[in-house]
Amino acid sequence: MAKQSTSDNPYTRGMAAFVSGLTYDKIPEEVRHRNKLLMLDALGCALYGADLEWSRILQDTLERVDATRTCSVWGTKKKLSAPHAALVNGTQVQGFELDDVHRAGVLHVGAVVLPALISVTEMKPGMSGKEFLTSAVAGYEIGPRVGLCMGPSHIASGWHSGATLGVFSAAAGAARGLKLDTDKTVHALGIAGTQAAGLMAAQFGAMVKRMHAGRSSQSGLYGALFAEAGFTGILNVLESEYGGFCTTMSQSTDKFNLKELTAGLGEVWQTMGIALKFYACVGTNHTTLDALRDMRNERPFTHNDVKKVVVHGSEVTVHHVGWPYEPQGLTSAQLNMPYCIAAWLIENDCFVDQFTEAMVADPQRIALSKKVEVIHDPAITALGAKLRHKVHVELHLNDGTVMKRTIEAARGSEKHFASDAEIIEKFEKLASKALPKARVAELCDAVMGIEKLPDATVLSKLLAA
Repeated sequence: MAKQSTSDNPYTRGMAAFVSGLTYDKIPEEVRHRNKLLMLDALGCALYGADLEWSRILQDTLERVDATRTCSVWGTKKKLSAPHAALVNGTQVQGFELDDVHRAGVLHVGAVVLPALISVTEMKPGMSGKEFLTSAVAGYEIGPRVGLCMGPSHIASGWHSGATLGVFSAAAGAARGLKLDTDKTVHALGIAGTQAAGLMAAQFGAMVKRMHAGRSSQSGLYGALFAEAGFTGILNVLESEYGGFCTTMSQSTDKFNLKELTAGLGEVWQTMGIALKFYACVGTNHTTLDALRDMRNERPFTHNDVKKVVVHGSEVTVHHVGWPYEPQGLTSAQLNMPYCIAAWLIENDCFVDQFTEAMVADPQRIALSKKVEVIHDPAITALGAKLRHKVHVELHLNDGTVMKRTIEAARGSEKHFASDAEIIEKFEKLASKALPKARVAELCDAVMGIEKLPDATVLSKLLAA
C-alpha cells in the first residue's frame, strides 16, 4: 500500500457521498420492507432487554450522573441525554443475544443504528417517517461494508467487531438524519472511527459485552453531532496507512480489502444480507442448532441417547464459541456452543427461557456440554467470511447410530429469511415484557407503516413505558 496523504480518501468519501445523497426513492421497495422488519426486530429485543440486570445498572447509574431528560430509555419511564440514551438503548438491543446479525460483515446492525438515530429525532423533532427510514437504511448499509473489508480475521484477532465496526453504521445513520453534506459526513465517519473499541474477551461472562453496541452507537452519534458543529475528524480514517482503522485494527497493510467499502454501493444492498435470530444465543451457534433440529425431526431422540456431538466449523467458530464450557454467567452461556447444544438437546429449544442463572450452572447441562467437540475445518475457513457459519455436524448416539448434517445458513438468515408473520410474532413476544398489548400493536403498526408518519418522534413516545 502506497503512503497516503490526508486527502487520499476515495473510499471514506465514497461512502459519505452515498449516505448524504441517499433518498427514499433510491431505495428499492424490497430493501425498504426488509429494513422495517429489521427495525421492528431490534426494537422488540430492546424492550425485552430493558429490565435485564446489566440494563438496569446502566439506567440507574446514568440517571444519577446525567441531569438531562431529553431522550427516552426504551421500555421504561426514564429519560437521559441523547448520548446516554443511545448508550443504554443500544445495550438493551444487544442485551440478550436476540438481535440481528450481518454474518459476513460480523455486525449487529440495528443495535448501533437505531439508538443513535432515534435520539436524533428526539433532539430535533420534525423528521418524517420517510426520512427516518432513509437514514436507517444509510446506517444499515455502511457498517457491514466495513466488516466485509476487514474480513473474518478481524474478530479472530480478538476485536469485538460489533463494537469496532458499529461506529460507522451509527455515524452514517445519524449523519443522514441530521442531513449532513458529504464533507461533514466524512468528518462524522472520521470522528466515529477513531473511537472504535471492543475486546472479544468480554464474551467470557462480562456484562460489558452487552454494552459494546451501546457504546458504539453513542460514538457514532457523537461523530455526527460534532461534525454538524464543525468539528473535524480523520479524513481518510479507513485508508490511512499509518494509524488508519484498517491498518491499525489488522496490524497489516494487506489483510483487508478497501474495495469492499464501496463495491456495488447503491446497487448491492447489504440490508438484504442481515439475518435475524430465533435462538437466544450468538449467531455463530445457529447453524449447528438447526442441524440438530433437522436430525431430531428425521429421527426422534433424547439427550440421554447422545454419546457425543462433533461440530466441524471455521476458525472463527472454534475461537468464538467452541471453548470448553464453564459457568460464568448468562453472557458466557449464550456465547458458548457446547452449552447451547446441551440446552437444546434437553429442552428442544434455545430461547429466552433456557437462560437463567440456575440453568447455566445446572450440572446436567454442564455434563452434557462435555460431550460436544468443536473442531476447526480449514476447508470451511477457506470459503471466507460469507460462509463462516457453515458447519458439518455429526451426532453420535449410544446405539451406534451416526447422523450427519451440513448447514450453510441458519433459519432466519438472508438465504432462509423469516416470514413477516414469524418476525412480528417474535416482536410481540419480546415487546410484551415491557409494554401493554395495545401499545405493542400500535408500535408494530407505526414501524411497518413508517412512511406515513409525519414526525418520527412518535417512535420514541411509543417505546416509553
